[in-house]
Amino acid sequence: MTEKILIVDFGSQYTQLIARRVRESEVYCEIVPYNKVPAIDANVKGIILSGSPASVRDAEAPLVDVESLIKHCPVLGVCYGAQLMAQTMGGSVEKSNLREYGRAHLQLKGNDNILLKDVTDNCQVWMSHADSIKNIGDRFELIAGSDSIEVAAFRSKKGVFSNQIYALQFHPEVYHSTEGPKILHNFLFGVCGCSHKWTAASFVEDTVKNLKEKIGNEKVILGLSGGVDSSVAALLLEEAIGDNLLCIFVDNGLLRKDEYETVLDSYKHMGLNVHGVRAGQRFLHELAGVSDPEKKRKIIGRVFIEVFEHEANKHPEVKWLAQGTIYPDVIESVSVKGPSQTIKSHHNVGGLPDILKLKIVEPLRNLFKDEVRKAGKELGLAPDILYRHPFPGPGLAVRILGDITAEKIHMLQEADHIYISNLKKFGLYNEVWQAGAILTSVKSVGVMGDERTYENMVALRAVNSTDGMTADWSHLPYDFLAKTSNEIINQVKGVNRVVYDISSKPPATIEWE
Repeated sequence: MTEKILIVDFGSQYTQLIARRVRESEVYCEIVPYNKVPAIDANVKGIILSGSPASVRDAEAPLVDVESLIKHCPVLGVCYGAQLMAQTMGGSVEKSNLREYGRAHLQLKGNDNILLKDVTDNCQVWMSHADSIKNIGDRFELIAGSDSIEVAAFRSKKGVFSNQIYALQFHPEVYHSTEGPKILHNFLFGVCGCSHKWTAASFVEDTVKNLKEKIGNEKVILGLSGGVDSSVAALLLEEAIGDNLLCIFVDNGLLRKDEYETVLDSYKHMGLNVHGVRAGQRFLHELAGVSDPEKKRKIIGRVFIEVFEHEANKHPEVKWLAQGTIYPDVIESVSVKGPSQTIKSHHNVGGLPDILKLKIVEPLRNLFKDEVRKAGKELGLAPDILYRHPFPGPGLAVRILGDITAEKIHMLQEADHIYISNLKKFGLYNEVWQAGAILTSVKSVGVMGDERTYENMVALRAVNSTDGMTADWSHLPYDFLAKTSNEIINQVKGVNRVVYDISSKPPATIEWE
């Protein structure tokens, strides 16, 4: 990997979306906090300044030295980034009486500029700002307004700077900016001169080469989960170091029905050196009587570390621990305000590197979730794992509300199996990003035959998302829901009511715990 775009983050909710749009154009990019901008080397082809919830008029506004960045490469300011350019480079920004939130229409001022080449006059864009740029200064010229504000886009005058500068008051990265992809494309390829090099094939080739150089003949241990992230990491390592990779697949007793046997068989057919460990009884014993969601997660994390450590200690020759860290995890750890508030403990288990005293290798740390799948497809990962829905690390423990018992696990496994099987039978599984059944802590009255029942309620959850940061509930067909509900109630002893969760994230989370 050589060329890249640097995205300077000022705390905008849309920063990751900018990165996704750049990656979708087959250009590699990295997000860096405004207060940790690295030295700009020749590999950086362009810089994008993100939006922000802050105001450039604030005394403590997040700042970067834009003029120093321009010396190295072209710069594009988006919303706050545009205001920052104006405020610090001869113009002015004021609190607006005509605030714009939502749809607006772009009014082009001439057509002699690369950024807005082939963009349709009066096209829809998405605004989100309380300040307005009142004056762009002498070194810039206006290239677009909107139906509400005078300054919607501007650029540097020819010959003023060593590199071109463009600024947009709107957000080209969001879906509602109808020609946003074209504008970003123009910046990446017309202004910055990028090439289409960030592909799944190039990622696999470069990563395998780098892993060979980094690890050499040393041995690596990796904990497999049955999910796409750890599986793709395993295939990349297997391609690079072959039998020097040892995979451990732990059955915590909280997997889906028959999942341990099915996934273990798939891994062995892929040629991986994998060792399965059945530890369900140990996890169940440690979880006995625990109802608090955070305590359940911490117990499962601790016991996993203990089991994994025990297995790893059987192989003192191992020097590396591989992890399936992906790019959203990396961004979170270096965010503008540091790691965000804990909503729930992350399912990736921490602590292993310190305990095992091993060096860390993270083959996927530069990829978003959809890019992981593209790499997996390139590597020939089995479709049943490649397109498997995300599944929480603590497994069914966080889909059983309240304490965990063997009876509850069995009940939920059966209900979940009916649900997931029907999604596949109806051709809906690949239309949904994530689905699962939840055994609630609610019991309700029911009637079966002539008998009154007082049994458990199961909730069905299905969402559509790109990477889990936000999610909307899936609109599953009524006939599917009716058939699934009927089968669960009739076939799963202890369940007499099924409901469907129609909550989106936010405000709800995808999992119930």
